Amino acid sequence: MQRVRDILKVKTGEVWSVSPRATVLEALKVMDEKEIGALMVMSDKGKVAGIVTERDYARKIVLKGKSSKDTAVEKIMTPASKMFTVKPDTPVEDCMVLMTAKRVRHLPVYEGNKFLGLVSIGDVVKSTISEKDMLIEHLSNYISGNY
Repeated sequence: MQRVRDILKVKTGEVWSVSPRATVLEALKVMDEKEIGALMVMSDKGKVAGIVTERDYARKIVLKGKSSKDTAVEKIMTPASKMFTVKPDTPVEDCMVLMTAKRVRHLPVYEGNKFLGLVSIGDVVKSTISEKDMLIEHLSNYISGNY
């Protein structure tokens, strides 16, 4: 069974972030440049302050008629205290259930109070498909007598 730690092992290890005082436009430029859908929001002391996503932009800037040039990320981010998080030993299937139930696309990973990384819905789906493909291959080999 795949776990979150397995996803983190194959990722680059780099988690992109912005300051709470950065403008939403600055955050969007980073997301565009890195081709990602979320950024961790980190305080000056290196602590996680929250997470900001493309969905936050769409719902809290575009639909409300606000300006991304004039709005600070801290005004639209999900604060750390309200984030849904997982641990490295969390099964990938549990991530899928949590993401579906809570309608989130990104889960910060923590071990105790230490932030380790971020998994996306894409990471979870890719891992799930890979695991199912491996199971199908093993079953096909078993049925064919290739063992």
